[in-house]
Amino acid sequence: MKWQGRKRSSNVEDRRGRTTRRTGRNLGLGSIVIVILALLFGADPAALLNLVGGDTGPVTNVQTSEPDPSEAPLKEFVDVVLQDTEDVWHKVFREQLGREYVEPTLVVFDEQVQSVCGYASAASGPFYCPGDSKVYIDLDFYRQLNSFFKAPGDFPMAYVIAHEVGHHVQNLLGISGEVARQRGRISQEEYNQLSVRLELQADFLAGVWVHHAEKMKQILEAGDIEEALRAASAIGDDHIQKRTRGYVVPESFTHGTSEQRMRWLTKGIRSGNLNDGDTFGSSSL
Repeated sequence: MKWQGRKRSSNVEDRRGRTTRRTGRNLGLGSIVIVILALLFGADPAALLNLVGGDTGPVTNVQTSEPDPSEAPLKEFVDVVLQDTEDVWHKVFREQLGREYVEPTLVVFDEQVQSVCGYASAASGPFYCPGDSKVYIDLDFYRQLNSFFKAPGDFPMAYVIAHEVGHHVQNLLGISGEVARQRGRISQEEYNQLSVRLELQADFLAGVWVHHAEKMKQILEAGDIEEALRAASAIGDDHIQKRTRGYVVPESFTHGTSEQRMRWLTKGIRSGNLNDGDTFGSSSL
């Protein structure tokens, strides 16, 4: 991706080197099991722990070390990508929706972090919290994309950021809230299906970002799209479950299969039109 020397977003909050300390009861065996299951099934461990009361006690952030200087180029990359998303979504909101885009904040952290949505460790991966309109990402996830997910290159990291910003777009449009209100009203399997549609739409929105960013700034280099599709395939529910457990449980999917994630990302890249991303109205995903 062509990103060096370009404008960086000012909406980045750097919490690296801070230790999040919590007073209150420690995690019991049941809470530890919940975390493991959440990671296997693609759910948010912090949210589940909140539900069972394992996330109690006040939280303080203590600066314990300075950010790793070797991460400086990656931090700059994240800043630039976020700026690109801001430029694209300002344009798309004005031209396609006739309204103004409200920018999110991106929080860079390491090890663990506290958000309005709860307490999370780096193991939970990048996430978006609609309660505070912030994207949270540990820069070490770049290494995980390369080593664990076998998705090398810088563009997979850009795709991940654009996907989480896509959740912010869904929040602004009221889509995330509609899905959240269904929790408890329908079965878990039915709610998982809504979650899949929400995630696939975020993949589509990441593709919309690629479409317009390339037109506006010519960001793409040879192989970038292939890198992003490889990453989308690597984080499909079926791929992750097969790799971690040896078998898949389709009714437990919360993010979509590898094929679905690649297909909706590709659709967004080709289209660039929000009207083409209605995963909730689509009869087949």
